[in-house]
Amino acid sequence: MLLYDSPVAPNPRRVRIFLAEKGIDIPREMIDLGELAQKSEEFTALNPFQRTPALRLENGKVLTESTAICRYLESLYPAPNLFGNDPLERAEIEMWDRRIELGLFTFVASVFRHTHPKMAAMEVPQIAEWADANRPRVLKALDLLNDALKDHRFVAGPRFTIADITALCAVDFMARARLAIPEHLSHVLRWHAEVSARPGAVA
Repeated sequence: MLLYDSPVAPNPRRVRIFLAEKGIDIPREMIDLGELAQKSEEFTALNPFQRTPALRLENGKVLTESTAICRYLESLYPAPNLFGNDPLERAEIEMWDRRIELGLFTFVASVFRHTHPKMAAMEVPQIAEWADANRPRVLKALDLLNDALKDHRFVAGPRFTIADITALCAVDFMARARLAIPEHLSHVLRWHAEVSARPGAVA
């Protein structure tokens, strides 16, 4: 297998953390987003959506999308389990992973993509008003996450899962969008400190 990675982007980081949590080592090839290498003819042939990460399998097939790649790797390397052990746990983890991806990650990305000068060549056109519209959505999503973390140690329950990986990457990406966790969200801050201390968080 070969993982097409980009060190500064949050979605490839989701896969790197997943690999670190699993103790899996996969050869990687770096795709320089700043140089628009994802738009090259060679990479577009691998992923016509021109996004990283991508995972090329031994048979030549290519998987894209972070969660799809992680699901495939989970099937090959089932321990430690990060997607759920029974039908209810799998559903709850999926629910929270989707809530975070669609209800926090997407809003943070919209602020970043429509404000950062280096994104001007990738996000055409940049719309400052769209960034402004998404800032309060980020805060609302964090409020909801804070409420959930009153009752669970981790995002989807009592143990670390793929939902925590998605949430960690989303929250850390906030800094690049010039957003911060409000100080009154004590449960989010407690959770963030704990998951950031895990060895895989630096992947």
